[in-house]
Amino acid sequence: MRAAVLMETGKSLELLDVELDEPQGAEVVVEVRASGICHSDIVACMKVEHPDPIIPGHEVAGVVTAIGPAVRSVKVGDHVVACEIRSCGHCDDCILGRPYMCTRVEETERAEGAAPRASFHGRRVTAFSHIGGFATSILLHEHNLVVIDDDIPFDIAAVMGCGVVTGAGAAINAAGVRVGDTVAVIGCGGVGLSAIAGAAIAGARRVIAIDLVPGKLELARAFGATDLVDASAVDPVEAVLELTGGVGVLHAFECAGAERTVAQAMAITRTVGDTHLIGIQPPDRVLELNPFHDLLMPKRSLRSVYMGSSTFRYDIPLYLDFWRQGRFPLDLLVGRRIGLGEVNDAFSAVGTDGVARTVITSFG
Repeated sequence: MRAAVLMETGKSLELLDVELDEPQGAEVVVEVRASGICHSDIVACMKVEHPDPIIPGHEVAGVVTAIGPAVRSVKVGDHVVACEIRSCGHCDDCILGRPYMCTRVEETERAEGAAPRASFHGRRVTAFSHIGGFATSILLHEHNLVVIDDDIPFDIAAVMGCGVVTGAGAAINAAGVRVGDTVAVIGCGGVGLSAIAGAAIAGARRVIAIDLVPGKLELARAFGATDLVDASAVDPVEAVLELTGGVGVLHAFECAGAERTVAQAMAITRTVGDTHLIGIQPPDRVLELNPFHDLLMPKRSLRSVYMGSSTFRYDIPLYLDFWRQGRFPLDLLVGRRIGLGEVNDAFSAVGTDGVARTVITSFG
């Protein structure tokens, strides 16, 4: 297969011919038709040391081309979406509908000492999030996949696997937004826009979108934002407090992944409210807070959200139904379509160009 591989941390991705092994056990080979570029790819792959070369990419849609002998949930020819939530399917958390909390994820991996799923000149190549979607094909466990209808466009389907389930799931599953709640979302990329849509679908009374890029704010309105705050022109904390009569919002979602926006999210969270951290922070960042003044006295909760607390095999078809019904404008998430060879330029532009999601749709 052809893949964009990070051979050394901090360097550019290289287009290489990588050897993909045959599927074993419950493994599946998927021909990639679309692969989204997420901020997580940049932070986790470009700023963290890895012992082996790594293929970024974890928002993937494609077609099943081969299956291992133990596969039961997909078949050759199925259209599928990959999701980084790995689950064994039988531990207590999986049985209780919390696959994102699975305690036996190692069961979805190859045994120690087994041949690698991907290699380059005999050297193991790691797939980021056990997906490695910047490639013409991927090899992964069947529990990372959900089957979708054949008429779903691959570019829309791809962003479901991370950005959509993370954002919408944060509002609907993790925060449990209810009718009449007040919400603010800082950072209106793919995840933030999905959080806005999730809050609107759940019935939030007010959904305040905050970003530095006017173009993203206009997108936020289409996704259900009731109020827009241009953080490049006004103090976002003062603006939100003014919009809420000095009270703040019940749920604040930080989707930008920056220290200052975490502080802003906490500052706009009302008494007995929740601040939800979704944006990926670089691994060397340290947040400073005063537990007494920031959490205990205002009775405020601070929590991180992983993949929207999603049961993705249920949630992805659900959100696609919302899209068919005109309630979730997924078409607007994909702002740019590129070829695999353009991935380095796309990496450099993430978060700066007003595009919610760039998706690789050409792999020739």
